[in-house]
Amino acid sequence: MADQDFQERTEKATSRRREKARERGQVAKSMELNSAAVIGLGFLTLFMFGPYFASQMQSLVRYTMANAPMLALADQSHYKLFTDNIIKFFIIVGPLFLVLALVAFGINVAQIGFRITPKAMELKLEKLNVVSGLKRLLSLRSLVMLVRDVLKLTVIGFVAYKAIASEFAGFFKLSDMTVSQVATTMGELALLLALKVAGVILVIAILDYLYQKFEFEKSIRMSRQELKDENKETEGSPQIKSRIRQVQLQMARSRMMQAVPLADVVVTNPTHLAVALKYDPDKSEAPFVVAKGQRKIAEQIKAVAREHDIPIVENKPLAQALFKMCDIGQVVPANLYRVVAEVLAYVYRLKGKVMN
Repeated sequence: MADQDFQERTEKATSRRREKARERGQVAKSMELNSAAVIGLGFLTLFMFGPYFASQMQSLVRYTMANAPMLALADQSHYKLFTDNIIKFFIIVGPLFLVLALVAFGINVAQIGFRITPKAMELKLEKLNVVSGLKRLLSLRSLVMLVRDVLKLTVIGFVAYKAIASEFAGFFKLSDMTVSQVATTMGELALLLALKVAGVILVIAILDYLYQKFEFEKSIRMSRQELKDENKETEGSPQIKSRIRQVQLQMARSRMMQAVPLADVVVTNPTHLAVALKYDPDKSEAPFVVAKGQRKIAEQIKAVAREHDIPIVENKPLAQALFKMCDIGQVVPANLYRVVAEVLAYVYRLKGKVMN
């Protein structure tokens, strides 16, 4: 483990490494994108529904003021009046809050997708460590974030100032306007200012997202040893995989040997190859291979055949052709039908059977 800590992490993270990082809540995300979207779309929604909000609020204030004596007599503590007006206020501005919530949720989903990660919400006591907190506060990353935030505020302040300064000439006309006209003018100015600020934040957010993506990819890089360890965990060590293959091969051989007593004939090389054939008209239209092997396996097949009185026929070309062209359970090729039929006919004559 100590060697891994000193190894250079030059390899891209695997999908499993990324999944683990995601479970811990470690993702590439920019909060600036949320800010840009909420400011821009929030003010746009406020501008579009502004007249509706204003008229509803005006109606609420007029009703309260017009019925103040009656409301005061009905509830001297004003508790019910206060709670009713608060509820009506949230009903009025509810569409705005709903839009802001959907925008914030949509931006997060667009960046990192939707997934609930319980590990990211767990209480971690190491975050309460003062020494670790000071290290994070004085780290290079914190310095970069400080410089970024200062530059961001400077640029946003400059853009906001230029946007307001460009409208200075129109401010002198406000004194000749009605209250509604002043409200409309100020609303348009606020919307213009918000859109410009949101545009600047959006540019900053895109750059910040690219930086966060770079930092994220850098933080989850892996060393060559970590890649090897992960492959061992996912695929198993070579020794275990070899043992599994050996056990599977032994089981397959055992099943194959159990099928040899059911064969009609064993065709041999004579010493290197052995192929056991079975012909069952109810299961297949042609003879099929129930077992095959070479060298020691061939000797075992022949031994089982002798033990169960299965005829052994020596036919070197046929044995070689069957061994190369047929797998266990596969019917013999059509070009070998005639030769196999002759062998089976010979065997059936020995057994006194009639071949169909």
